[in-house]
Order: sequence, then C-alpha cells, then structure tokens
Amino acid sequence: MIAGLGGPLLSEILLIVGIFVVLYIIFKIGKLIAGLIVNAILGFISIFAINALFGIGIPWDWIVIIVTALLGLPGVAIIVILKLLGVSV
Repeated sequence: MIAGLGGPLLSEILLIVGIFVVLYIIFKIGKLIAGLIVNAILGFISIFAINALFGIGIPWDWIVIIVTALLGLPGVAIIVILKLLGVSV
C-alpha cells in the first residue's frame, strides 16, 4: 500500500512545524514584554532620582505612572520638560 499525502507522517510534520511557530511567537512576545518592563523600571528609578537629587517635585499620580510605564525614559523626559515649563502633569 502506498501512503498518500494525507498520511500520518504529514500530520506529524505539520504538528512539529506548528509547535515551532508557536514557540517562536511566544519568544518574540516575551522579548518585547521584557524590554518594556526594563524600560518602565528605569523610568521609575529615574523619576525617583530626579526628585531626590534636584527636588523638581514630580508627583506620583496616575498620569505620571502610566506615561512612565508605557514610554519609559522618553516619558520621563517629557514629564520633566513639562514640569520645568510649568505645565501641570
């Protein structure tokens, strides 16, 4: 008997390829999330350091937390510039 294209070997190959595709996607998403977490932590540390060293007085409210968590260090730069210009954050 000759095995056709729909045999069990093809199913196993497709399953293995599918597993590798899913693992690749999980790895890429995990790498992206890890980068965002590191950037957010650096942002929070820099706001704390700016408040401690320069006494700018950036408040810890929801807007500052969200901007810092999403944008990280560029968000901190935006917040500091707005604070120095006198814009209430």
